[in-house]
Amino acid sequence: MSSQKWEDNEEIKIFREYLRIPTVHPDVDYTACVEFLQRQASSLNLLVDVVCPAVQSKPVVIIKWLGSQPELPSIILNSHTDVVPVFPDKWTHDPFAADIDKEGNIYARGTQDMKSVGTQYLGAIRQLQASGFQPKRTVYVTFVPDEETGGVLGMAEFVKTDYYQQMNVGFSLDEGGTSATDVHHLFYAERLRWGLKLKFSGTSGHGSLLLPNTAGEKLNYLLNKLTQFRTSQVESLARDSSINIGDVTTVNLTQLSGGVQSNVVPPLFEAVFDVRLAITVDVVAFEKQIRDWCEEAGGSIEVDFFRKEPYVGPTHLDSSNPYWLAVKAAIDELGLKVHPIVCPGATDSRYIRQKGTPAIGFSPIINTTVRIHDHDEFLQADTYLNGIAVYKKIIRNLAEV
Repeated sequence: MSSQKWEDNEEIKIFREYLRIPTVHPDVDYTACVEFLQRQASSLNLLVDVVCPAVQSKPVVIIKWLGSQPELPSIILNSHTDVVPVFPDKWTHDPFAADIDKEGNIYARGTQDMKSVGTQYLGAIRQLQASGFQPKRTVYVTFVPDEETGGVLGMAEFVKTDYYQQMNVGFSLDEGGTSATDVHHLFYAERLRWGLKLKFSGTSGHGSLLLPNTAGEKLNYLLNKLTQFRTSQVESLARDSSINIGDVTTVNLTQLSGGVQSNVVPPLFEAVFDVRLAITVDVVAFEKQIRDWCEEAGGSIEVDFFRKEPYVGPTHLDSSNPYWLAVKAAIDELGLKVHPIVCPGATDSRYIRQKGTPAIGFSPIINTTVRIHDHDEFLQADTYLNGIAVYKKIIRNLAEV
């Protein structure tokens, strides 16, 4: 089978052009990306602004589709323009060539996470415009930087700007997750992202002695406690098939340092943990438990929560949320299978929700091998084109709420 039919498709051409712009960490140059998005806005006859809320090198691109009743709260269609690093030798295709094979699979970093969503929004708007549709609410298509590094210089700063305040946002749509089955994953909340560094101080000396209160003993005590807690979360997942990874708390040792040579007991060890707290966790009690364990281990342990995101309530998926009803009506009309879950990772939706605005993560990518942040990331061309049709219905419904 030839790939020509997909290569000739105008929407696929736009998507592939976007994928070929290497907005890849660690040193992202967004210049070509901004120019591409400005051309897309021009092709749609839509207004476009570029705002740099943190630093000049971190631009937010905002494409505006003015509503017939602009005084109503607006809709945001958000996506991020950056992608994670690649290891080219692990790929069977150039990660920024956007090659299409004979099955219609498009290989490139960002196909699933999440450049596809950004240009699908634009494709859906193109089709809505062609049908003569005029939104009641103003629709903003936002393209933000640095989501993959926490959004600190992107969405986190953008929501603080006067520009954002003037947008009068009522609802935000953002990325969801790739699904290997025919069921879409829809995110209505996110776990709290905490970073924990523990510095263990203790007695130092010769490695042949059994010294008291060593840093290693204290480290071992905390590792055992946190590993036991981690095991309890693994067991919870195994016992209850109705929950997923986003419903439990994950704790993982990610960095360990200390020591000078093999026969010297060091005075200090440092351990760093990645912690993702379930939204049901009592965060005050959780922090107290860790501090209590440190005292039980012998004290002289410095506790540093170097990242500590605040609790953010979930978006309600019920009749109290008219935007959800609009999304659900579109999903039902299209006959899609959807499973609402807590996002196991983190997206820019958390910054929107912190402002008290409902936000949902949804990517129309199903029956696809999950390759987010993996080698040979790909998306099938027909899956991409079908996603435009899905967003067309969802955007229309949201704009008419």
